[in-house]
Amino acid sequence: MPRFLVERFLSGNPEAKLSVVADLASAAAAAMREEGTPIWYLGSTLVPEDELCYCLFEGPSAEAVAETNRRAGLTYERILEALWVQEPINPATPR
Repeated sequence: MPRFLVERFLSGNPEAKLSVVADLASAAAAAMREEGTPIWYLGSTLVPEDELCYCLFEGPSAEAVAETNRRAGLTYERILEALWVQEPINPATPR
């Protein structure tokens, strides 16, 4: 299933707003799933210096992600389809 990155500004005290955004996005995605739309909120990354928040969703379309954010009452700048690669874990490589 595709993943989508939602870009939004969190002005003021972005660190304090981040958990609220996460709770609202998660609850809205759960409500959408109960209604039959397979969508998941996967997490967020905050860049405090720029007051930018990037929320990652997995779902059928950008439109479904937009509807999830609308229901959550969350404004955003844009929604982009995104690819995510996780580094393989190699126990021999020091971190």
